[in-house]
Amino acid sequence: MAEQVDVVVVGLGVGGEEVAGKLAEAGLRVVGIEGRLVGGECPYYGCVPSKMIIRAANSLAEARRVPLLAGASSVEADWAPVAKRIRDEATDDWDDTVAIERFTGKGGIFVRGWATVTGDRTVAVDGREFTATRALVIGTGTEPAIPPIDGLGGTPLWTNREALRAETLPGSLAVLGGGAIGLELAQAFARFGVRVTVVEALDRLLAVEEPESSALAQQALESDGVTVHTGAKVERVSHDGASFTLHGPGVTAEKLLVATGRRANVLDGLGFDGQRFITVDERMRAGDGVWAVGDVTGHGAFTHMAMYQAGIAVRDILGQDGPPADYRATPRVTFLDPEIGAVGLTEAQARERGLAVRTGITQVPSSARGWIHKAGNEGFIKLVAAGGVLVGATSAGPVGGEVLSALAVAVHAAVPVDTLRSMIYAYPTFHRGIEDALRQLT
Repeated sequence: MAEQVDVVVVGLGVGGEEVAGKLAEAGLRVVGIEGRLVGGECPYYGCVPSKMIIRAANSLAEARRVPLLAGASSVEADWAPVAKRIRDEATDDWDDTVAIERFTGKGGIFVRGWATVTGDRTVAVDGREFTATRALVIGTGTEPAIPPIDGLGGTPLWTNREALRAETLPGSLAVLGGGAIGLELAQAFARFGVRVTVVEALDRLLAVEEPESSALAQQALESDGVTVHTGAKVERVSHDGASFTLHGPGVTAEKLLVATGRRANVLDGLGFDGQRFITVDERMRAGDGVWAVGDVTGHGAFTHMAMYQAGIAVRDILGQDGPPADYRATPRVTFLDPEIGAVGLTEAQARERGLAVRTGITQVPSSARGWIHKAGNEGFIKLVAAGGVLVGATSAGPVGGEVLSALAVAVHAAVPVDTLRSMIYAYPTFHRGIEDALRQLT
């Protein structure tokens, strides 16, 4: 017979862990189920360790810029401290004991395993069965998507997980996919001396962002010695035991990183079988007594999105008031050097919606701060306006992700363009470029 509990949370990634922990703290009897690592992709294979790599790689790039600004420098890259930091500081050598204890310390019940739906709000896992009397919450996340390319299956390819676990770096690396994950690792590894080639099937990198972002990303990669192939169809892949060959573009490399997107882990038995994602409403409800949060909902594979949705789900389950989900001002950052941050709609998306669009763009090097910064000052600020407010914006530059915060507030709060024009922008700052871009709105 199934054990009765208040809440069952299947999948303790960022969003699921937050929901389970908050509801346990609220005094509910919560069972949290996870087959992999509590905390999910972000702390073990995503944002945290990857940004450690990027921070280290950017320090090498900055040291190499010294001759342009302040004298002479000599740089010798060493991957060992980076690999050690990922193991010791970020992942506890991929051990989630601390995360489990954090949850159980709040009163939660943790079960390791893979859940299957066996009835109404009832799941089975590891020989046990639980029925949630109040809420079943799904936070099963996503997996790296491996494209059906002939010869790719069964090879020792890398996804982001294997790349982040690497204790030594290869001499050469092919990256299949021109999205954020692939490009971030491509640039970072190149700065550590790896010969990197990026292969993208579409006609530009970062295809979901502005064309200006695509051009800047390619320029940045190529300046670090990365070879970029766009509009390149890989016909098949072969591996001879020592290296990979991507037939079509004719790329050969010691290792192959597949970064062609992610697929949702949709839990069978909830009525969403065969669908790409679990459909939720503005309160994260997926059905009667069922909620879903995070990547599995299809609203962007971002840690900040999972946390945002988790907060909404927790309030709804506890019967608390609060605003519903609003995705108009979803921020995202590609952590290249320069960083490329964006929020809301691109120009193309706004025009597709039939909006009367005005755009304004300014280049970071033309600003006072950009001119002062000199080495590594590439970037731009682009504004997309309609109806007297910003509906989207891109901030690319040395601190593009940080400058984005002001633009995210403007889009989220629908601050009138005239109000933005009347603001005082500190001088000399990178964010002052927003004022320059406002002058260019046409």
